[in-house]
Amino acid sequence: MSAPRVDHIGIVVDELEPAIDAMARLLPGAPLRRRSVPDAGLEVAEFHAENLIVELLRYTDRGDGFGRAVMGPAPGVNHLSLSVPDLDAALAALRVEGIEPLPGFPRRGAHGRIAFLPRDGVTGLRFELCQPDEEGSATEQPS
Repeated sequence: MSAPRVDHIGIVVDELEPAIDAMARLLPGAPLRRRSVPDAGLEVAEFHAENLIVELLRYTDRGDGFGRAVMGPAPGVNHLSLSVPDLDAALAALRVEGIEPLPGFPRRGAHGRIAFLPRDGVTGLRFELCQPDEEGSATEQPS
């Protein structure tokens, strides 16, 4: 498997609008895209910097969407998403290393086919693998 490209960093927030305002000050000029992912119970705001997407995630459910079950309730940096050209091949390579995706994955996500991995025991970081779609699979909202 070749070195993956970091696609985005996911940050869980309690309130989306103040987080969007803060991020807009930190990343001036970065295009903003908003989308809803109903089956995950998420509202997403993405800031597209030159080399990375900063994804702000707000839960819209009371815990019944897969988003909260997978990512947990705590606000803050949640996951680092790695873009892979072939999700099945990437998962096969990880399985050889003894790393399995979380139950229920792979599945569709905001950016394409995704698989979340167990939280890393050393760094505490959760990784997501994403085989991106051209346009993504969620409902987009103009900003």
